[in-house]
Amino acid sequence: MLTASNRSFAIEQLSMLENPADLAALSEVLIDCVEGGASVSFMSPLSRSRADAYWQGVIDAVGSGERMLLVMRNAGGRIMGTVQLVLAQAENQTHRGDIAKLLVHRSARCRGVATTLMQAAEECAHHAGKTLLVLDTATGSDAEHLYQSWGWNLCGRIPGYALWPHGSVCSTTIFYKTLS
Repeated sequence: MLTASNRSFAIEQLSMLENPADLAALSEVLIDCVEGGASVSFMSPLSRSRADAYWQGVIDAVGSGERMLLVMRNAGGRIMGTVQLVLAQAENQTHRGDIAKLLVHRSARCRGVATTLMQAAEECAHHAGKTLLVLDTATGSDAEHLYQSWGWNLCGRIPGYALWPHGSVCSTTIFYKTLS
């Protein structure tokens, strides 16, 4: 289990939802991101029951070893952000991992939460034997600029790939990063 901390935050790898409050906190982060306009697979408004069901599916995938779920907690133990590392790949792609759902509550942004979560995800991927990571993000989003600043390589853009939470079409940008 990954655990890293300083005085103001702690990163933790969740393997199950031991504390029922964690499900509520994860759902709160997801709902906040969707309400804030993030194109993260869900339309607005996102109900609590739909968010809870999503996270329960993620936890099931964590339990089966298909993915890792990292969370960052503040000093009070509240989840401020999360990221997933998808480990399960086709047999000819076992060296690859996918980064999914880097989510930071709007109240915790611009404090290094996303940067720290991504560094932890890359470290976990390296320890899991992954040498290549891929991800996609909404074209023109703040996240697109962050990934470039973190050394991710832009592969290209796909127009009309998904919808913004309020229904308009958005493109996606695909990135990769080679791990050493």
